[in-house]
Amino acid sequence: MAFDTDVLVIGSGPTGATTALALATYGVDVQMISRTNWLADTPRAHITNQRAMEVLRDLGIEDEVLKYATPWDQMGDTVFMTSLAGEEIARMRCWGTGERRHGDYVFGSPCSLLDVPQPLMEPVIFKNAAQRGAKFSFNTEYRSHVQDDTGVTVQLRDTLSGREYGVRAKYLVGADGARSKVFEDLGLPLEGQMARAGTFYVLFKADLSRYVSHRPSILQWVVNPAASFGEIGMGLLRAITPWTEWIAGWGFDISKGEPEVSDELALQQIRTLVGDPALEVEIVRKSVWYVNQAHAPYFAKGRVLCGGDAVHRHPPSSGLGSNTCMQDAFNLAWKLAFVVKGDAGPELLESYSLERAPVGRQVVERANQSRLDYAPIKACFRVEGAENPIAAGLARLRDSSPEGVAARLALQAAFEFKDSEFNAQGVEMNQRYVSGATIADADGADEVWRRDPGLYLQETTRPGAKIPHAWLVNRLGKRVSTLDVTGKGKFSLVTGLAGEAWRMAVEVLDRPYLRLVVTGEGDTLDPYFEWQRKREVDEAGCVLVRPDGYVAWRSIEPVHDPAVAERLLRVALDRVLARAGCTTE
Repeated sequence: MAFDTDVLVIGSGPTGATTALALATYGVDVQMISRTNWLADTPRAHITNQRAMEVLRDLGIEDEVLKYATPWDQMGDTVFMTSLAGEEIARMRCWGTGERRHGDYVFGSPCSLLDVPQPLMEPVIFKNAAQRGAKFSFNTEYRSHVQDDTGVTVQLRDTLSGREYGVRAKYLVGADGARSKVFEDLGLPLEGQMARAGTFYVLFKADLSRYVSHRPSILQWVVNPAASFGEIGMGLLRAITPWTEWIAGWGFDISKGEPEVSDELALQQIRTLVGDPALEVEIVRKSVWYVNQAHAPYFAKGRVLCGGDAVHRHPPSSGLGSNTCMQDAFNLAWKLAFVVKGDAGPELLESYSLERAPVGRQVVERANQSRLDYAPIKACFRVEGAENPIAAGLARLRDSSPEGVAARLALQAAFEFKDSEFNAQGVEMNQRYVSGATIADADGADEVWRRDPGLYLQETTRPGAKIPHAWLVNRLGKRVSTLDVTGKGKFSLVTGLAGEAWRMAVEVLDRPYLRLVVTGEGDTLDPYFEWQRKREVDEAGCVLVRPDGYVAWRSIEPVHDPAVAERLLRVALDRVLARAGCTTE
């Protein structure tokens, strides 16, 4: 049976669009469908962390995304106040912008964090995917699928004409969100709880520059009786387009059903949170979203693979949502490309669930825990039993009494505890993969974490970790990252000037998907000795880096015999790529 496409992607969000972009970049025939008329039309995800930016850098669209972003230095502190125009209570340094942590972030990646609302991010990904050959169909609904030994037959429906038709693909990717029908049809298990809490959002336009421009911040928490319900117990003002487009948010009691909020009531709430009773406001949209805490223990069955919100469903706390979605796509796309092209066995795809499902679970747990971790802060702002608990709590924070001293110390401790949400570079960057697509060091020793792995990035060339970022210099004197000379859809063998045996091994193997990177020569000079400090292998050893930037295998000890180097490298590649007939030396 003929195929209409190599890979059919259901969904146009961060997972689907990134999958399409990566596959098109790698030269794979890919088609993406969406039941909507266009891409995201609400802000949804916005914080884009360093690892997601590294993915976009590898795919060649980092500079374009920068044009639409609120830059890192404007993301600012997270401010807590009685209203935007009212009393400021405290500020929290966030996203690595504070002096204590900024160096960690700069040292760990060539990319910065950005704030890019989803309606601005998705068109950039989509446009580039289309330019590179991906095909797209909007107003198209996924209906069902049947898979067999050679492919997947998918039934689709054109929502404009009502016409139903079938598409035959080698593989199907379900990236259709938290209500994924592909996931449902596949019968995959989902562990956890859906809709355990609720939040009401109002997207609105108002010029709030006079309250914000002197203290830039994309998140403003309002300690106010008008928004004191729920786990977080504070109102939120989130900047979408600084400083004229915003979201106002507050919790509601889901046991009473969805709240009916008129435009008049929404306007009143916005004015209360801003602290300006005469504020001119344009209400754009009102919506309800629910706090989910659920994840799938595995992401695929046969030739159908799911990713993104379909398999990990959680609130936006910690800003991990779209970032994790894009990383799911980046992990999956190169594997699909290698299998479709015949460079890897289909068993390689088994590593997708093994590697990404633990990350999905971690993200769900972290995002939900971040909501719970507001409790110590909320407690500092209240005196339970008082006639006006919030007013009493704020008065206590300003008081010179021993109770006031204790309250301020408690708030400091509560803020430092929230570093696990707002300065958690480790959560964002310390993923470790264990699967058939990585080969552990021969000694089998466990990694020793030198600092809190949630807060701090720990760079290593251990198999299963992302290659460390180190600045190299090309022959024109321009700095390039180790991430820039690896990836791009190929495996990279990184060695030093002493690794002549590895150079010869790459030449003998002559595999089109394998490049050689010799640090210390040509366009990969190491004048800062950064890679020399970070590589953890002998200069005549090597590090084999996968197309997604993760280390597949390394030779810590030096190898000088080309025949030995060729055998070791061949065996490593064949094992990682699940190529039939490989040995297990």
